[in-house]
Amino acid sequence: MAYKSILTVVTNPERAELAVSGAAALALAHDAHLDILALGVDRTQVGYSYVGSGAVILQAALDRAEQEAKEIETAIRKSLDAQSPTLRWSVEAAVTQLGALTDLVAQRARFADLVVQPRPYGPALGAESEAVVEAALFEGQAPVLVLPDSGPGRAATPRRIVLAWNQGAEAMTAIRKALPLLQSADQVIIAVIDPPQHGPERSDPGGMLCQMLVRHGVRAEVSVLARTLQRISDVLARHVRDTNADLLVMGAYGHSRFREAILGGATRNMLEQADVPVLMAH
Repeated sequence: MAYKSILTVVTNPERAELAVSGAAALALAHDAHLDILALGVDRTQVGYSYVGSGAVILQAALDRAEQEAKEIETAIRKSLDAQSPTLRWSVEAAVTQLGALTDLVAQRARFADLVVQPRPYGPALGAESEAVVEAALFEGQAPVLVLPDSGPGRAATPRRIVLAWNQGAEAMTAIRKALPLLQSADQVIIAVIDPPQHGPERSDPGGMLCQMLVRHGVRAEVSVLARTLQRISDVLARHVRDTNADLLVMGAYGHSRFREAILGGATRNMLEQADVPVLMAH
């Protein structure tokens, strides 16, 4: 598989530069087309109101969302001006209510090989940032590359990559989706944390995965780690720093709440503290 269609969804004009620069670097490195969605979000939740006032409130909220979409599109085009003239791209502006965001983003993500998004957590970020990532992962079934606030780093051409391996289906899906990046890396470290003593890989943790990747031309090795910290995400984050990795690949875990998929604790903890880009899939 190759990355030929890359998508990024921008819901905040102040985050346009990070999203566009990271996604553009991936598109240029993989000779891919970059699709950008400028999304104005109507966050109004109309509850009780006086008769006749509901329509006024809804129209005002829609006008604000449309203006926001225009501001986002302007910021995106400004960021694109700084990119290579060989970059192939398209920009679409749209408006959605927060409750309908999932369906819209999932429909776009379903036809992308990779979705690139800034970290969805922060004091100035609304619920739509996290909703975009979750919609792409769970409903869109697309791999998502989440960029830290410090920027994309070497996400487009990572030299050293850490794989979080726990024998799970989500982790395997993420690894398969990351193959284009794994094959070009100088070193791929399969991190296995406290492997079960009676599991199917008890005699050779990570060995079968390593063999599979080597057959794909990946320079892979296994690193078995002890769980010396309370949270798995903390052990992974420390290992990424210790190995000076450029990218972390891991499965995205979620659970259903009122028919909406939300990121599980381990996944969220990892994204909140990661200093490098994280590629996830579900």
